[in-house]
Amino acid sequence: MILRLTMAAAALILPFSLLAQEPEQEEGPWSGNATLGYLATSGNTENSTLKTGFELGYEIGKWQHIATLKAINTAEEDTTTAEAYEVGFKSEFNLSDKDFLFGKLDWRKDRFGGYDTQFSQIVGYGRRLINTDKHSLNAEIGTGARQSDRRDGTEEDETVFNGGLYYNWAFSETAAFSQDLTTEVGQDNTYSESITKVTAQLVGNLALVASYTVKHNSDVVAGTEKKDKYTALSLEYAF
Repeated sequence: MILRLTMAAAALILPFSLLAQEPEQEEGPWSGNATLGYLATSGNTENSTLKTGFELGYEIGKWQHIATLKAINTAEEDTTTAEAYEVGFKSEFNLSDKDFLFGKLDWRKDRFGGYDTQFSQIVGYGRRLINTDKHSLNAEIGTGARQSDRRDGTEEDETVFNGGLYYNWAFSETAAFSQDLTTEVGQDNTYSESITKVTAQLVGNLALVASYTVKHNSDVVAGTEKKDKYTALSLEYAF
C-alpha cells in the first residue's frame, strides 16, 4: 500500500525519461519539472499523504521567469487533516553575473492553518554569493505588500519586508541537497518557510526527491498551531 501512487507515477513517467537518454539537443528557453508523491500507511491508523508540484521557467536575455504550483493533502481515517495550495510567479533581471533585481507574487491557501489565504507582492535585490559547479548560494532582500484572510474572518493588509537564502550542493553527479529559507516580516504577522530537499537521479530525467517543509506564522487565532510540517517522498521529472 505504501507509495502505490508513486509507483504508478513512475510507470507513467518512465517512457518519457527513457526518451530523454537520446543524444542531447540544444537547450531552449523553456525548462521545468513536475513532481508527484504519495505515501499511505495502514495498521492501527490509516494515513495517506498526496503531494504534487509543477514548475515552469522561461529564460531570455537578462530575464528569467518562473511559475510554480504546489498542493498537499493529508488524510487520517478517511478524514482530511491537512490541505494546502501555493501559486507563485517570479521574474529576475540580471544586472551582472552576481547581481539581479526581482519581483514576485505568492498566493497561499491553507484549509487548516491560522490563515485561510495570504497573497504577497514583493520587489527587491538579489546577489549570487556562491556560484560554483558544486555549490551555489543566493541571497535576496525586498519589500512589498501582503493581504491576508485570517481563520476568524478578519482581514489584514500590511507592508512586509522579505528576506531569503537559497543554497544548493551537488554532492555527486546524480544527487543534490538544497535548503531554502524565506521570511516575510509584517506589522501583524511574520511568515517563515524552510524547505529541505535531497534529490537523487534514478534514470534519465527522472529523480527521487525527499523533502521536509516547515511553515510558521507568528500570529494566529486561538486554537490554531503556529507551525505546519510536511514530510514527502516524491518522483520528479525534469524537462
